[in-house]
Amino acid sequence: MKVAVLIRPKAGILDPQGEAVRDSLTKLGFGVSRARIGRVVDLELDTSSPEEARAQAERMCEELLANSLIESFEVAVESA
Repeated sequence: MKVAVLIRPKAGILDPQGEAVRDSLTKLGFGVSRARIGRVVDLELDTSSPEEARAQAERMCEELLANSLIESFEVAVESA
């Protein structure tokens, strides 16, 4: 089962990379008032159950992939 996990800084947490992207885009003439930088972790899990894949990915985030103090995550089950 393929799973994508989007991890990004929580609201209120400083994001210097996001600020740099926003500033650069603004200088290029784009109307950007906010940018947040995150990361995507693509996983292939050994399960055929979307529910189990989501549960496994959430446990992975809680234990390793995301820092729960400063980051939030979203899990998307992509395919079987």
